[in-house]
Amino acid sequence: MCCPLPEWTGGFVLKKKQLRCGYTTGACMAAGVKAGLLFLQGEYCESLQLEALDGTLLKIPVKAVMAVEGGVQAEIIKDAGDDPDITNGVSVFTTVRLLPDGAGIHFKAGDGIGTVTKPGLSVPAGEPSINPGPRQLVKNVVQKLLGDTAGCEVEVSIPAGTELAKRTLNPILGVVGGISVIGTTGVVRPMSEEGFKNSLVPQIDVAKAAGFESLIFVPGKIGENIALQCGLPKAAVVQTSNFIGFMLEAAAEREIKRVMLLGHLGKLAKVAAGVFYTHNRIGDGRLEAMAAYSAALGMPAAGVRRILAATTTEDAMPVIEEYNLLQVYTVLAERASLRAERYVFGDMQIGTVMATLRGKILGMDAHAREIGRDLHWNIKS
Repeated sequence: MCCPLPEWTGGFVLKKKQLRCGYTTGACMAAGVKAGLLFLQGEYCESLQLEALDGTLLKIPVKAVMAVEGGVQAEIIKDAGDDPDITNGVSVFTTVRLLPDGAGIHFKAGDGIGTVTKPGLSVPAGEPSINPGPRQLVKNVVQKLLGDTAGCEVEVSIPAGTELAKRTLNPILGVVGGISVIGTTGVVRPMSEEGFKNSLVPQIDVAKAAGFESLIFVPGKIGENIALQCGLPKAAVVQTSNFIGFMLEAAAEREIKRVMLLGHLGKLAKVAAGVFYTHNRIGDGRLEAMAAYSAALGMPAAGVRRILAATTTEDAMPVIEEYNLLQVYTVLAERASLRAERYVFGDMQIGTVMATLRGKILGMDAHAREIGRDLHWNIKS
């Protein structure tokens, strides 16, 4: 007995969070292809059903369909549901032009769609930045409506994409000219932490494809700015956000040899405490780590209590300076590297560099010095 496919109607919610799901830019492109092909067959639809790659049936409104030179164009409005997606509400224009039978399906980047320029991504360099999931959605639509041997050109445009791309990782990944058409299944699951984590991983693939076996992991802009000021290669810098442990595992799986953790004391002191998901509401221990290692270096109880009572690590730094225990930052860096290497079961060598909000380097360990030297940084270590 077969179970019916689930249907997305624009209104179902995830029970735990009561958040509405949506559909990806890839689903918009595929829906545009379907609307265009139906138009060529004499059928105009104001909405249509699209089967996502996970079997979910998406009901997608069609804003407009019109004949254009050599084909037909459809406009679909992206609906990300309750996910904070930067493309929510943008127009996705898909133009379909029929090709001779057997010519295959060819994808073209229109206005606001990026082109891949570096190896290491899921799409080869020189191709439109349209991920495999969206491409498969389109192929499913074409094969169902035209047959397995049908040929067509699919051009997708998102006019807002050129500006939106500046708020993505595309410039780092080597995708130029606009945003990427992404999505794994076609369904947007609101607040998908897993999706965000997975969006960070391609940075590792691109850096490895560029020939780097040693990478610089930065939790945010502070670490990135310091890395570039120190002359470290931009192509080896990888943003981890709060997912330091996840990204270390991803690097180990890809057989990266060495990683330098470079960032603010507040983030990396957590790693020294064994915290690898560093969001402030999930994992902490930064002040406790500073206090414990300061005490181990001889700080009296009064100073330890002052560190524990501090609001931030920056507030605690004057206490450490007052007791002339600046070596604690080196100890914390060494401890962070040790905990990180344990986290990946010794599959990589890891070094750590800790800095202030203003970018001043506080401490580093021997592995960080070695990695920095081999990557030709311009600081004396």
